[in-house]
Amino acid sequence: MPEAAQTIAEARGRTLSTNSTARELAQRLQAARERTLLLASDLSGGQLLGPRLAIVNPPLWEIAHVAWFQEHWCLRYRSPGELAPSLIERADAMYNSAIAAHDTRWDLPLLPFEAVLRYLAATFERVLERLEREAEDPALRYFAELAACHEEMHCEAFTYTRQTLGYAPPPGIASAAATGGAWPGDVAVAGGEFLLGAPTGSGFVFDNEKWAHRVRLAPFSIARAAVTNGEFAAFVDAGGYERRDWWSDAGWEWCNSTLAAAPVYWVKQGSAWQHRVYNRLEPLPPYAAVIHVNWYEADAWCRWAGRRLPGEAEWEQAAASTPRDPQSKRTYPWGDEAADATRANLFGACNTPADVAAFEAGDSAWGCRQLLGNVWEWTADWFNPYPDFIRDPYQEYSEPWFGNHKVLRGGCHASSAPLLRNTWRNFYTPDRRDVFAGFRSCAKT
Repeated sequence: MPEAAQTIAEARGRTLSTNSTARELAQRLQAARERTLLLASDLSGGQLLGPRLAIVNPPLWEIAHVAWFQEHWCLRYRSPGELAPSLIERADAMYNSAIAAHDTRWDLPLLPFEAVLRYLAATFERVLERLEREAEDPALRYFAELAACHEEMHCEAFTYTRQTLGYAPPPGIASAAATGGAWPGDVAVAGGEFLLGAPTGSGFVFDNEKWAHRVRLAPFSIARAAVTNGEFAAFVDAGGYERRDWWSDAGWEWCNSTLAAAPVYWVKQGSAWQHRVYNRLEPLPPYAAVIHVNWYEADAWCRWAGRRLPGEAEWEQAAASTPRDPQSKRTYPWGDEAADATRANLFGACNTPADVAAFEAGDSAWGCRQLLGNVWEWTADWFNPYPDFIRDPYQEYSEPWFGNHKVLRGGCHASSAPLLRNTWRNFYTPDRRDVFAGFRSCAKT
């Protein structure tokens, strides 16, 4: 192993690994790049900057940031504090998210869109060339997978940004939502001792998933499916946003300060609810998983229904273990086979949340449906490090957000399949409802 690669791979006792080959990573990077370009292909003029909002980035900045990130880790990074020059001037000052403060990104001298496209293409070409030339370099393959994950996450962010800003639906995505109706009821899960987190040797994982450690859970019952639009509408129609009884202190403060009266994109038309889907109003599908609700709203619904949000260890046990072996760790709810369009509503299956009874082939061993895909699911827990946490080289990914974000699990209809696994931890502040998030609930014990 080259000395620089060894320094990167073994620095400070970190375990940086991937089970992916250089060829597999090249294909994954290609798929992510095609999606990025598709999502940007119909944007022009003012759409490339959009309004100055705390919850989105200017698309023109974000697209270039994807190129910067790939170049930084796959072409420029030598060791901590040592970088080769960029292909563009002032790259770090403009496109490093740790340097360019969010509220300044609209004012930076950003590259014109055509120059951004050239930067994307030039960086991508050099990364593919390096992967072919240095296919056995484990550090390069690790950082190529990091870049692929990063671009896939930004493709999801581009998608919900289009929803937030009321742009047209993403081009080239015409699949209809899967139907199937309701999927009510709970399943009983054993609890007991469980290994929470990613086992060593499981390939590429982020630092916040490391490593599997023993926790003890009381037996619990968790819903077979996520909460539906119809179930959440019953809470709204019962005056849920007007009753202090159902809200935490922070949640009630949020509810009053924002004047929230329903999920953010819902509109009452006579006696029926509709919701805005990108740039058009559509009837609210009653059996689809509710989406665009924040942690406070999910918690309030649970209080109203006499239930609670699952802890993330409970969620992971329901997803990863089996009744025969409650300590077992499967990669996905259904087993270790890769996700496909029959098992989960991920990118390429449906373009909106599906009915909660759809995707039977993706059931967990305990009988929970759609634990992977469809909508991200809020959990009760704050996002905190696991024991013996050590930062990976991408230090800004996890550590800055410990303690002030809530954990979400499972992915959504806009998530890329290669990105996800049962141990994946997403995280947002509890007030965020622009993201593709819903929830499932547990019975109170």
